[in-house]
Amino acid sequence: MQFLIDFFLHIDTHLANFVNTFGIWSYVFIFFIVLIETGAVVLPFLPGDSLLFAAGALSANDNILNVWALWVGFFLISLIGDSMNYFIGQTVGKKLLNTRIGHFIKPEQIRETEKFYEKHGAAAIILARYMPIIRTFAPFVAAGSGFPYSRFLKYSLIGTFSWSTIAVWCGFFFGNIAFVHEHFTLIILAIIVVTFLPALIAFLKTHKTKKAKN
Repeated sequence: MQFLIDFFLHIDTHLANFVNTFGIWSYVFIFFIVLIETGAVVLPFLPGDSLLFAAGALSANDNILNVWALWVGFFLISLIGDSMNYFIGQTVGKKLLNTRIGHFIKPEQIRETEKFYEKHGAAAIILARYMPIIRTFAPFVAAGSGFPYSRFLKYSLIGTFSWSTIAVWCGFFFGNIAFVHEHFTLIILAIIVVTFLPALIAFLKTHKTKKAKN
């Protein structure tokens, strides 16, 4: 757990060291993390936004990582992850929650995603892409609700394309500005806080409502 926290806070350093060690094979590692975070349902805590930003920043002055390859790769792998997640929800659904694997999924996270989905409808598939944890469960919940895959794919395309574009290119253009580079850990913390803020607000509202009813 301590390593995971350190990896989050110093993702630029860890990523640079990894790329220097494994070279072009680093693409496999980077894309695999996004695929699992997006598609595996049970690992919503893996880095997403911060990883894309850090990779984009590193590609600006690295001969191994190419920003265009990262951009296209992150878009495709997150799109595949969304679809993988959807089909898990469609074929296994909530039965997964009763298995040993399901113990990694907190019921309140599913409930919050369901409420978010009910509130925003189809647009939730796009909006969830910018919200850690919720983006991991949005395809799963959409499939469980009977949302057609053809419509899901359309919104997933919009969400994954815009998310990968913004995160990677912001990292590429702004990640190596002197101030950003010198305060990279603070910038990553800010990204984490901003992306988690909507989910936190939703949780506090739910907690307040429950407390008022009691």
